[in-house]
Amino acid sequence: MTGIQRQEAIKAALSNPDTVISANKFAKQFNVSRQTIVGDIALLRARGEQIIATPQGYRYQMNQPHHTILVVQHTADQIEQELTALVDAGVIVADVQVDHPVYGLLKGELAIQTNADVKQFIHHLKQTSGEPLSTLTNGLHMHKIEYAEVADLEKAKTALRKLHILYEN
Repeated sequence: MTGIQRQEAIKAALSNPDTVISANKFAKQFNVSRQTIVGDIALLRARGEQIIATPQGYRYQMNQPHHTILVVQHTADQIEQELTALVDAGVIVADVQVDHPVYGLLKGELAIQTNADVKQFIHHLKQTSGEPLSTLTNGLHMHKIEYAEVADLEKAKTALRKLHILYEN
């Protein structure tokens, strides 16, 4: 199989918007290294494919009609509460961002849209002993959220206010 054929197979595998596939799974499927798959994804992106990397794996970008940035501040112990409140309000947590004093804006793709995604993210965070980006900024961070209806945004803000973590004037 050539690189172009493999890239077309990757595109086909990700064509269902609910499909998320890890680089390791693709590597096993095509009998190549994980790094080869990472390179294939980079080439697909360079050709304009809207493929994003999430903690769960690769998927196509799902575009909701609305998006905004929410600013929050909380401890690492409150991450699961925060993410659960957001998905329960009907929004997608697209990313996490921090404004680092040296590097500027740092961003990590999340693409969290279900409670199962939240559980998987928390599990992955614990398994890897990774530190959340928010630890770099004393818990202050931002999320790009996507939503279908303005009412969903208001539900999300209300849920975060109840947790006392929405950062606002």
